Amino acid sequence: MTEETKGQKKKIIPKKNPMPAQDPAERIKNFHEVALGYTEEAALAEAERCLQCKKAPCRQGCPVEVDIPAFIKLVAEKDFAGAIKKIKEKNALPAVCGRVCPQENQCEKYCTMGKKNEPVAIGRLERFCADWELAKGVLPQEVAPPTGFKVAVVGSGPGGLTCAADLAKLGHQVTIFEALHVPGGVLMYGIPEFRLPKRVVQAEIENLKKLGVKIEVNAVVGKFATIDELMEEEGFDAVYIGTGAGLPYFMNIPGENSCGVYSANEFLTRTNLMKAYLFPEWDTPIKIGRKVAVLGGGNVAMDAARTALRLGAEESWIVYRRSKNELPARHEEVEHAIEEGVKFAFLTSPTRILADENGQVKAMECLRYELGEPDASGRRSPVPIPGSEFTMEVDTVVVAIGQGPNPLVPRTTRGLEVTRKGNIVADPATGATSKPGVFAGGDVVTGAATVILAMGAGRVAAKSIHAYLMNKKEQA
Repeated sequence: MTEETKGQKKKIIPKKNPMPAQDPAERIKNFHEVALGYTEEAALAEAERCLQCKKAPCRQGCPVEVDIPAFIKLVAEKDFAGAIKKIKEKNALPAVCGRVCPQENQCEKYCTMGKKNEPVAIGRLERFCADWELAKGVLPQEVAPPTGFKVAVVGSGPGGLTCAADLAKLGHQVTIFEALHVPGGVLMYGIPEFRLPKRVVQAEIENLKKLGVKIEVNAVVGKFATIDELMEEEGFDAVYIGTGAGLPYFMNIPGENSCGVYSANEFLTRTNLMKAYLFPEWDTPIKIGRKVAVLGGGNVAMDAARTALRLGAEESWIVYRRSKNELPARHEEVEHAIEEGVKFAFLTSPTRILADENGQVKAMECLRYELGEPDASGRRSPVPIPGSEFTMEVDTVVVAIGQGPNPLVPRTTRGLEVTRKGNIVADPATGATSKPGVFAGGDVVTGAATVILAMGAGRVAAKSIHAYLMNKKEQA
């Protein structure tokens, strides 16, 4: 099969170059990265698959506006330094995005090659470039002359880091305030080591510091200082709020307070950030039972179920009230979970958690479902089947049904409009909130979403903050 490209015949390779990975039987015994990354040979072969379309539809799927064909062309030419430089014109966290961005629903979704064949592996190529740079040594990026303006960024998750990087490159003095003892937000506490090694996140953050960004940890905005105090007393000219969605949701069913029931937030934070998997070398233990049930079907649920196996669970179950076709998790994460032995109870939801005389989880009472009409999101709504109750023996339950915004900053900030659910109201086109000089983006605005969408919001807000500050300068 051939296609005319710039007057030449270009051979079409229908399938992506496969991503090398640890053997499933081995990887469930460790927390090392599952996907091993492209070799140079594989990266060059994959880059050759790109058709270099003039209209480049892939770009419309990138929330941070990376010039995808341009960087892939440079990879094909073996100019890896040029390729990573091109990526970093728009993306401050390429090594992170290359690993956890849902490319199949973003850039690759629009890839022309994907119309008749598999799309180009854009994310894998981005990771290759970023890893190449990390191995060679990261070169400093250009920074504009100082503007004299100070900007506070609240939260060091992907949105906050992106906003901070963009503002620093524009010459503003940026300070990130992070509530936890290490920066990185969900990249550090939420995503497991086997999917996103913490050394990669830390390397990206070190690069950010080279731009002049200051990071203050153990700094809980709303406690040590409010947004108003940062602006009125500390002299910050603008603030970006990127505090994410760290408030776990629960099902509110009987027995949910039993010993052995975790929120996914606690379960993953104890494992990832506090390194429970290295106990007793590290101080945080985590009790894991013989049979674990994870409630939910998203990426967080897959992370928790796969983590449970690595922590020694004999069985790890995903309990999800829709079918496999409705799973919101990335296809790759579901595949990896299946390969590793995670079991699935579809069209099932618990109605009660049962505990023994010591208050320890011993079982769940569940109800079976069937799919009815599609809901507002387009997914078919689950309908309970009367009389289908059954008991599932488990001794650990992880609730991974979503999370809401952290309420601390909205509650302590005068004049900041929030929704009924507590999300900050912000203009999606600018990130501007109801409070002058205060901008917000990511999960604290949209509810729990993806790393790359938070990064996109951070970029949007950085542009708006820069415009706001430059207008302020003109009026001074």
